[in-house]
Formats: sequence, structure tokens, C-alpha cells
Amino acid sequence: MMAKRVKTILPDLTFEEALEITKIYSISGNMKDNFLITKRPFRSPHHTISANALIGGGKIPKPGEISLSHSGVLFLDELPEFNRNVLEVLRGPLEDKYVHISRVGASITYPCNFMLVASMNPCPCGYFGSKEKPCKCTEFQIKNYINKISGPILDRIDIQVQVSNIKHNNCYNNYSEKSKDIKERVNNARKIQNERYKKFNIFCNSELNVKFLNEFCKLDNTSNMILQSAAEKMNLSSRGYSKVLKVARTIADLEISKEIKEDHIIEALQYRSFENE
Repeated sequence: MMAKRVKTILPDLTFEEALEITKIYSISGNMKDNFLITKRPFRSPHHTISANALIGGGKIPKPGEISLSHSGVLFLDELPEFNRNVLEVLRGPLEDKYVHISRVGASITYPCNFMLVASMNPCPCGYFGSKEKPCKCTEFQIKNYINKISGPILDRIDIQVQVSNIKHNNCYNNYSEKSKDIKERVNNARKIQNERYKKFNIFCNSELNVKFLNEFCKLDNTSNMILQSAAEKMNLSSRGYSKVLKVARTIADLEISKEIKEDHIIEALQYRSFENE
């Protein structure tokens, strides 16, 4: 339910993004009409999907799910149920934002700048860590289940959070923000990023490389000490370290803060749950 709400808070499509999405859907034969696509795509393939269907392929290579998710969301429900070899093909596209498909008859490159959203249970029975119902899984079963997701794939996921069960009587009683209100903040943050990076041909924090991280994600001494200490304790990789900085920069933008503050770093670190396991 949460994953399906993500698309409702994403920033508005630019004309260039809408045009790219429309071209991809036209090439793949998925156009329902001849109008410009103006909504971000949300794709949710079944866990039995093949690698070719995910990244694209065929005698004449057509776009796969990752390209059909371009500028939108690719949702993988029950992530450990996907074939590990299928998940591993995501490593390159998640970094490069494009996929290159070579076949005997053709060699084609498709864009695939998508947001990967995935969900999984904490164990096979689903109750590990629950206060309401005891887990029936052995330690071996739990480790085997979690280990279906490789470290390199997990390291490429910017935000990793554990969500506790909610009691039935609390499902509809808690106040929650409306998507349109959250989207307004997201649009404001994206405008800030567009203005900040307009001279560098990048559009958002996720596109920052090492050079730009040093320029736009500067930390004061206290924040830097917090991040350095946490990186050592959590054994963050270089990629994980840079992702914490990017997330902290985004949190600051959502709060309309020019500087990345201590609270922003601490919050970003909390979104790396699996490093604490």
C-alpha cells in the first residue's frame, strides 16, 4: 500500500520527461492512444519475471520493465522471491541510468532512470521481530532468506527502513498527510535542486558525482564527525557513504535549508537499517 502511494508524491513531469516516456511506450507497443503520457509510470512485475523481460530483449530488442519505468517507479514486491540472477542484472542500470542490449540483429541503448521500490518480509513466516505473534523460522531460515538479496544490490538502495505491524484499530485512526500536501513539498525541493544544478546539466541530488558531492554537500565539523563515526561503525561502503550524503541533502532541501545540518545526517543514517543488522 505504501509503495503504490509513492507515485502520488513524485514531482511533476517535465515536458522532456513526458516526451521520453511516450517514446519508450510507443516503441514497445504499449501506447493506449496517441496522446503524450503525462503521468509517471508505475510498474510492478511478478517475481517470476525473466531477466530479458526485466531489462529488455527479444530478436529486435524491445524496452523491458526498467525502461518502461523510466522517470517513474519500478516496484518489486517480495524481493527475495525474485530469481537472484534476475536481480543482479539491475546493478548496472541502477548506476548508469541506461541499459545497453546487444543481439545478433541489433544493438540498442534505452534509458532507465527509474526509482526502485522494493518490499520484503523480515523472514519466511513474516513474524520475525513481531510483538504480536511469535516467529516460527529457524535462524538458518532467516539468514538464508535475507541472503537472497546480495550486498551490491542492497548497497544501491538509498533508503532502507523496517516497518512494524500496525494494530487493526489503529489503521484508520492516525492522522496522515495527504499526498497533495507532500507532493507540494517535493515539488518545492525539486525546484531548489533545479536552480542549484542548472549550470551542470543535472536535475536532482541522486545525480551528484564525487566532485559535486564535495561542492554541494559540505558538512560542518560536528556533522562530519557524526557521519565519519557512523560510517565506521556501520561499515558503510563508499557508495553507501555517498548515498547518506545525498539523502541528507534531500532532507535539507525538503526543509528549505541551504546547509546540511546534524539532524539531517542523523535522519539519513537511520534510513540505512540493514547496515545496523
